[in-house]
Amino acid sequence: MKIGELAQRAGVSIDTVRYYERQGLLPEPARQASGYRSYVSGDVGRLQFVRRAKALGFTLEEIRDLLALSGRRDDDMGGLKTAATEKLADVETKLTELTRIRDGLQTLITACPGHGALERCPILHALVEEQP
Repeated sequence: MKIGELAQRAGVSIDTVRYYERQGLLPEPARQASGYRSYVSGDVGRLQFVRRAKALGFTLEEIRDLLALSGRRDDDMGGLKTAATEKLADVETKLTELTRIRDGLQTLITACPGHGALERCPILHALVEEQP
């Protein structure tokens, strides 16, 4: 199949297919005599795998590792579980940080009356003051 059909079946853009090829997430396709790339049905599944892993927050480097693990079906699943556990820990850390940021912003917004001289704005003061 040609790149357009692959992209459509996998639910990505043509540029995304080319990008994933350059990143080594999709193997270099065979070329037809006309020079067109020729993809196989397994490439659709691989692109969908990448898309799903990205939706779960995995980076391209992590996805590359996941793809390598998934290619060794006879291996123990421990490596894949470890990768997912590490990603979950990373997500939990980010959630904690985002919660802290949200709470700080809520505090500043609540403290700001929203009118009056800007020089008395608690949001501006918080941004200008050095924090210990």
